[in-house]
Amino acid sequence: MKAVRSSIRALARRGDGDGLQQYVVYLAFVSILAAFAVVLWDDGFLSWSNLLNIGRQAAPIAVMAVGMAFALGSAEIDLSVGSTVALSSLVAATVVGDHGWLLGTLAAVCTGILVGLVNGLITVKIRIPSFLVTLGTLGIISGIARNMNNLQSMPIRNDTFSALFGAGSLGPISSLVIWTVIAFALGHFALHHLRWGRHVVATGADRESAKAVGLNTDRIRVSALVVSATTAAFAGVLLAGRLAIGRHDLGENDLLTVIAAVVIGGTSLFGGRASITGAVTGAVIMAMLNNGLILMGLEVADQLIARGLIIIVAVALSMREPSES
Repeated sequence: MKAVRSSIRALARRGDGDGLQQYVVYLAFVSILAAFAVVLWDDGFLSWSNLLNIGRQAAPIAVMAVGMAFALGSAEIDLSVGSTVALSSLVAATVVGDHGWLLGTLAAVCTGILVGLVNGLITVKIRIPSFLVTLGTLGIISGIARNMNNLQSMPIRNDTFSALFGAGSLGPISSLVIWTVIAFALGHFALHHLRWGRHVVATGADRESAKAVGLNTDRIRVSALVVSATTAAFAGVLLAGRLAIGRHDLGENDLLTVIAAVVIGGTSLFGGRASITGAVTGAVIMAMLNNGLILMGLEVADQLIARGLIIIVAVALSMREPSES
């Protein structure tokens, strides 16, 4: 038994970054924050209201990034997160209107669980790469969301739901930021203090070796995809609470932002390495970039170019393999 545990720990550590590689996301965060603080000093970039705005913008991305970190860590990927956000927001809007905020929230989260199970079971049972499976379910879920209310937004007129999941606050802290902290804490605990977290990373590092030491890698891969879809569904709840609507295109453009945030944060696209702290930090960086570029007055096209260049540089630095000595 001790030998098995040692083998699992060795697999889980195999993908750990060396040297400065694991600190790239934090260096990027400090550098971007300092640059915008200087350039946009007169525009109130460091004002409390703007920092809270950045936190609110980062919240849904950060929550999705926590789940995506587990999917990528297990050497899978979930391309359907954006459409899952939209569908869950519509489910929440529908059920909240008829049955109240609690059942509405549970229904939306269960939608994510169902999506994750479908993605995971098709991936492991039919042996289709998760990239292709979730690319397919992305289209299916997006189509379902568009048919739910004939492309019309669904208003949410429940003050409790809005206060809990977006519009409310605890003192000066937005409820969105509070939910982000909760998602981070749960993800960090699962990755570093639960056997499941170590098993996810071990499976991503070397699936055959993980099987050899007795891990049920199929179950682990399914569970990682379920976690990814569930966090996407909860991000849909947060967006629905913030905007007080369910909409077929919520989260539609967030997929690449989420993946960039997770990879910048130190999670490997090829499995075997995951960082929840890095993923959340990466989400804040993406929100900071968006906010800072808007305050600088850049046109949308220029914002896309600048953000793309920064992401390429950051991802290239974070994914560099340590040199052989």
